[in-house]
Amino acid sequence: MLRSLFIAAAGSSRLERLVESAPVSKGIARRFVAGSSADEALRVSRGLADDGLAVTLDHLVEDTRTIEQAVTVRDEYVSLLGRLKHSGLTPAAEVSLKLSALGQRIDEKLAREHAHAICAAAAEAGTSVTLDAEDHTTTDATLETLLELRGEFPNTGAVLQAHLRRTEGDCRELSTAGSRVRLCKGAYSEPESVAFQSALDVDKSFVRCLNILMSGEGYPMVATHDPRLIAIGEDRARWFDRSTGEYEFQLLYGVRPDEQARLAAGGHTVRVYLPYGQQWYGYLMRRIAERPAGMGLVAKVVTSRK
Repeated sequence: MLRSLFIAAAGSSRLERLVESAPVSKGIARRFVAGSSADEALRVSRGLADDGLAVTLDHLVEDTRTIEQAVTVRDEYVSLLGRLKHSGLTPAAEVSLKLSALGQRIDEKLAREHAHAICAAAAEAGTSVTLDAEDHTTTDATLETLLELRGEFPNTGAVLQAHLRRTEGDCRELSTAGSRVRLCKGAYSEPESVAFQSALDVDKSFVRCLNILMSGEGYPMVATHDPRLIAIGEDRARWFDRSTGEYEFQLLYGVRPDEQARLAAGGHTVRVYLPYGQQWYGYLMRRIAERPAGMGLVAKVVTSRK
């Protein structure tokens, strides 16, 4: 129930105004968001790289409603990739993007063209792009775009969500040679007809999907903070005789930094999902939905007076 409440809160404009205007909000957001600008994101990326961590940067955009907004997002990513190259942060730093931010709901063809331009900029910078997953209604269109992009940019990554019932089948189709697949639990509220509802069922699905990816020929990206699932990921990598360069762990910026350091010290590739931008509210609510203990952060914001 708590998870559903926080996911619903992500779409509440009233709560968004309350949280964003609270004096303590920016301090809390900075625990999980690199900052509002590319300058800040690059500075944080450099610090993570110096600590031996890889990075995937996400420019936070919650609601692209016009073609002009979509073009702005495209241009931001193209500029960011150029700056990553100039700063010597590639190939360790890549980018993640949501097709909705590129106008998928306005003009799907145009969104694909924008994604192509970003992938071309990534290739020029010597790095890659991962297409983020969104709610289940966009999954087919996103995977179709992925296959189209991989024809020219084979390193384009996919994201699959273990809470969706279809994901085992998608893992089988995408666990091919050279295929980069990020497996996460999922951060969107979905109906029972398409998604598992209990945490236990989602965890079981995650492990089944992980087995498919680890036993396949692709490059699994294990995106979880769950200690049990991380341990299972380490075990499966050993079981399927994968070297440390044939998979990676991914964790969110600001979440379990000690675990990030432990995994990196153990020789694992660890990539930090690093969001930046002014539209951080929806992202923060979905992250708290994944970790209900974080509700105290929101309570602190709502009750603050100074």
